[in-house]
Amino acid sequence: MKIPFSPPYIDDDVKREVLDTLDSGWITSGPKVLALEKLVAEQTGVPHVACCNSATSGLMLLLHWYGVTRGDEVIIPAYTYAATALVVMHLGAKPVLLDCGPDFNMDAAQLRKKITANTKVIMPVDIAGWPCDYNQINEIINEPEVKSRFKPATSNQQQLGRIMILADAAHSIGAIYDGNQMGHGADFTVFSFHAVKNVTTAEGGAMCMNLPHGFDNATIYKTLKLWSLNGQTKDALAKTQGAGWKYDIVYPGFKMNMPDVCAAIGLAQLRKYQTVILPERRRVFNEYVALFSKYEWAHLPPQDTDDKKSSYHLFALRINGITESQRDQMIDHITATGVSVNVHFQPLPLLTIFRDRGYLMSDYPIAYDSYAREISLPIYPELDSTKIDFIVKAVVSAYHLIH
Repeated sequence: MKIPFSPPYIDDDVKREVLDTLDSGWITSGPKVLALEKLVAEQTGVPHVACCNSATSGLMLLLHWYGVTRGDEVIIPAYTYAATALVVMHLGAKPVLLDCGPDFNMDAAQLRKKITANTKVIMPVDIAGWPCDYNQINEIINEPEVKSRFKPATSNQQQLGRIMILADAAHSIGAIYDGNQMGHGADFTVFSFHAVKNVTTAEGGAMCMNLPHGFDNATIYKTLKLWSLNGQTKDALAKTQGAGWKYDIVYPGFKMNMPDVCAAIGLAQLRKYQTVILPERRRVFNEYVALFSKYEWAHLPPQDTDDKKSSYHLFALRINGITESQRDQMIDHITATGVSVNVHFQPLPLLTIFRDRGYLMSDYPIAYDSYAREISLPIYPELDSTKIDFIVKAVVSAYHLIH
């Protein structure tokens, strides 16, 4: 049996929405993007959402909006995909790594010792769709001693008056934290709509704005949209609506806009995300939990609590009592059965670009331990019980082959 790792959810509704876009003759940024932004805002309950061409772009735009630059520091987890760090580096700032806790996420209990006078942003990452401890992070950055060390250098920093929380929620659209949809725990939350995500636009992202009272989220939305289109005062859609051809460039912006032909995919998926796609992912997740619970060597991923509910983006299984080499052997055995699996993630200090900059894996022992024992299993609506059982048997067989 051949079981792919993470195929996109493409049904007839998605195809019809894309064909509608193609038939309209309008395929770049336009009404579909605006509709997707509105729907994300409705489902998350945040005041404004701006779409862009990737979550990476969204994170970089928001760091730029906050004035992050050379000499600044941004605290991120050591256990994450490289893009979390690269957006910081692109602005000339320094990523400061924090080890993870037993749930894969940033260990907020260690946060204070990483904060310096140069810290401008904390960027938690919801690994596998499991929300970070945002209340604890918010409490720490609002402590008088921590706030007194904050040195604002821009008007936005002056107005916020503290370290900004920017959630890398690439995995966690639809997750629940403290009774709210993801999007409320941070000042900004960025979702990914990459091809393997729960909701996809092939490539894309969404920036959710949740700044405190005193900020004009509507104006910030307009600013981010303008910056994502080269700083141009009129987009192509505006020109077709009687706005005239003449435009101005008022900011040295970027080219990070999302096109309508991509937004159409996400729009059709998001309409049925809460009623079909997310519940089906939860079903697969829970079936894995039930089947693996009987094995002492199976270290299950975090499961829903009263305060947190996952988006079930990954089933990040850890194997107790094995080495990194044995994990890789297990993956080879599983793959040989036709089941495609993955690993999420290689901690940043294992990668050349970070190792060459002096980051040491030995400084982040929990991140390494989680990585060395982790195997990500397929999780998506099309997996029925027969396929799930086949996957579990492949993992069990692989474990016994190395013992």
